[in-house]
Amino acid sequence: MTVVTLVLLAVAALAPALSLRRGAPVWLVAGLATAALAGAALTATATPAVHGVALAATLVLTTLAAVTGGAPAVLASFRIARRQPDAGPAPSPSPAGPEPPPGPLRGGRVIGLLERAAVAAAILSGWPEGIAVVLAVKGLARYPELREPQASEQFIIGTFTSVLWAIAVCGVGRGLLT
Repeated sequence: MTVVTLVLLAVAALAPALSLRRGAPVWLVAGLATAALAGAALTATATPAVHGVALAATLVLTTLAAVTGGAPAVLASFRIARRQPDAGPAPSPSPAGPEPPPGPLRGGRVIGLLERAAVAAAILSGWPEGIAVVLAVKGLARYPELREPQASEQFIIGTFTSVLWAIAVCGVGRGLLT
C-alpha cells in the first residue's frame, strides 16, 4: 500500500502540469489532484510507518504535492467565489473597452508556492506552530495592499485554500511517517 500511496501523491503533485495545456479546465485539474489526494489518504491508513527510501520519497512527494497541487485548488476557489451573485446589477460590458485587471494582488502565484512550501516544511518537521508564523509574515507583507477593493477577499480565499491544501497533503505525509 505504500507504493500506491506514493503514486497517488505523485499524481497529486503532477496534476497541475495538465493546466499547462491550453484548454484544460481548472476544475478538472483541481478535481484530479483532489481525487488523488483522497485516494492517498485512504491508502495511507493501511500503510505502516515508512523507512529508508520510502521515507525520502514520502517527504519529497508530500512537499511537491503540497506546493504544486495547491495552485489549481486556489484557482478553482476563485472561480467559485466569482460566480456568487453580486449585491447590485452587473454593469454592461463595453465592446471596445479594455479588459479588467486579473486582480488587485500581484505575485500571488509565487507567494502561494512559497507559502505552501513553508507550511509543508513546518508540518513535516513536526512544528505546526510554524503555520502561524507563515500566515503572520504573509499578512504583514500584504497589509498595505489589502486596502484596495476586493483585495482582502482575494487574500482570504487564496490563503485559506492554499494553506488548507498544504495541510491536507501534509496530513497524508505525516500519516505515512508515523
